[in-house]
Amino acid sequence: MKVKLGLLYGGKSAEHKVSLQTALAVIKALDHSKYDIHPIYISEQGEWIRGNQLTGPVDDVKKLVLKEAGTPISPVSLNAELFPAQQSIQNESIDVVFPLLHGPNGEDGTVQGLLELMNIPYVGNGVLASSAGMDKVIMKNIFGQAGLLQAKYASYIRSEWKQNPEEAYAKVEEELGYPCFVKPANLGSSVGISKATDRESLEKAFEEAFMFDRKVIIEEAIIGREIEIGVLGNDNPSCSVVGEIVPKKDFYDYKAKYEDGDTALIIPAVITDEQYENVKTEAVKAFKALDCSGLVRADFFLTKEGKVIINEVNTMPGFTPFSMFPLLWQEAGVSYPELIEKLVELAIERHNEKQTIKYTI
Repeated sequence: MKVKLGLLYGGKSAEHKVSLQTALAVIKALDHSKYDIHPIYISEQGEWIRGNQLTGPVDDVKKLVLKEAGTPISPVSLNAELFPAQQSIQNESIDVVFPLLHGPNGEDGTVQGLLELMNIPYVGNGVLASSAGMDKVIMKNIFGQAGLLQAKYASYIRSEWKQNPEEAYAKVEEELGYPCFVKPANLGSSVGISKATDRESLEKAFEEAFMFDRKVIIEEAIIGREIEIGVLGNDNPSCSVVGEIVPKKDFYDYKAKYEDGDTALIIPAVITDEQYENVKTEAVKAFKALDCSGLVRADFFLTKEGKVIINEVNTMPGFTPFSMFPLLWQEAGVSYPELIEKLVELAIERHNEKQTIKYTI
């Protein structure tokens, strides 16, 4: 029996286009002899649209925008058992959902919570790990409790900043200094991130970040190599090789990641065996601190002194042609199609384990 795999992509998020690229890459890699692939598009306005089952790879990302070629649905119709009277193909139930969503309303635990309520297996992290991993402030608070070494940071919500912006700027200058990075707390893919080198650029950075979120995080700049590692598994995760990002620009921004490829990825990174073991240990510690499952890409700084400083984890790393996560596993001997199959298997494994939990007394 083929697995009915629902690919959930798009989303009401600033990372909508990134999600489309991820979906395109995954569809090209899937084995259609093993999976019945059902595209489920979420528009930028939040409308859910289910397309017809795919019969082969898609060659153009524009074909994934199903505004005219699909059927608007309620999210709960993914589970046909809720609608037993409806027997159309559009309402056929799905075995596993692969959320290829980045940013708010997808990577932050909201969709994961919906799928939990419908008791549908899904790829990737659960509600807690997704929400905590999405909010950089909460994530760093948890990492601090777990004893992970990280950069100094401060955070503000919009109303707090508006009440006394000068106090906020002064606090950042006193506690973190320049240069520093200002980021929306709940976005990935380097959207809305700015590097501040003086008061003027700090003010602009705050304004830019608050365009994308009600909370921002400000981090001290760490001088070191940018390295990343993939983590795969549930209760007993394993790690990939380590890769290094060498931006040609001042830092690894959205454009360098997704538009012009203006960066170099070195896989595997040239590090010592001791440094590799240290990175693996810290990555698994971060994975377990957030109670992750399925997959995570853990990002670190490696200083000249050999310190491994965690930057963040991404609970739904991209699968675009420029993405680090699948490339790391490819170097470790796991091909892209194999990686996707493993993630689906892990989703079913975790779902089956949850079915053994007793919910009544």
